[in-house]
Amino acid sequence: MAGGLAVGLMVTGVGCSSERVVVAGQAAGDAVAELRGAADVLVRSGSSRVRTTVEMATGGTRVAVRGRGGYDFVAQRGRLRVVLPKDAAGVAEHEPITELLAAGALFMRNRGEGVPADKWVRVDTAGVSDGNLVTGGATDPLTAAELLRAARHVSVIGEERLGGTAVRHYRGLTDIGRAARVASPGVREALGAAAKGFTEHAVAFDAYLDEQGRLRKIRHRFSVTNGWAGSGGRQDVASTTELYDFGAPVTVRLPEPADIYTGTVGSPGP
Repeated sequence: MAGGLAVGLMVTGVGCSSERVVVAGQAAGDAVAELRGAADVLVRSGSSRVRTTVEMATGGTRVAVRGRGGYDFVAQRGRLRVVLPKDAAGVAEHEPITELLAAGALFMRNRGEGVPADKWVRVDTAGVSDGNLVTGGATDPLTAAELLRAARHVSVIGEERLGGTAVRHYRGLTDIGRAARVASPGVREALGAAAKGFTEHAVAFDAYLDEQGRLRKIRHRFSVTNGWAGSGGRQDVASTTELYDFGAPVTVRLPEPADIYTGTVGSPGP
């Protein structure tokens, strides 16, 4: 069950208030400009450590897929260790998955049944209907920031502290289609796939930027159709990405072609 929770999701709708607030002398218009440039600031920052959470709710059940690792914003590469939720008895149903994030591709090891332990599964992010915004159980940190290039209806919530760091909290909407058109190379195709696959382009977000304009936390909220299970049921999905320890060394070596599994991949869980 757990292994399929983050696979094959399609957005069907989302809503958010268009309230505009001025806090600490910052106008909403200035906030929009800062958010739209957040991805550029991350690239200038070089790299960071990353924590990710994808929470899903369907019926009365809520589960969370969590990841931890690092990301090189210049090379557009990252490495995450993704932990799937436990079963109802509190027992892990599947070993953690290692994910390598790259421009246009997602590589996963320990991903599914029938895959040799020393092989990787490769996913073309431009070939999945959500552009890998949540397919792998985590949102690529650079893609999460690139989504903000189409930020609008922004509310400046106020100043807070996040992990001991002073941050500005913003809330608003972004548009997947518009973001895809202005996204950086390496991200553009994946967001373009999401723009084609999602029936509703508007996505609500909460973003937290530090005094240097670096994105410290971003939370996107989706309303999706559980297409992978064939049930057509609705799920609420919240994808949260946290960035910290900027400048930490991050080295990601992508698999050689001989290390990539090309056979049939089964579900990693029952």
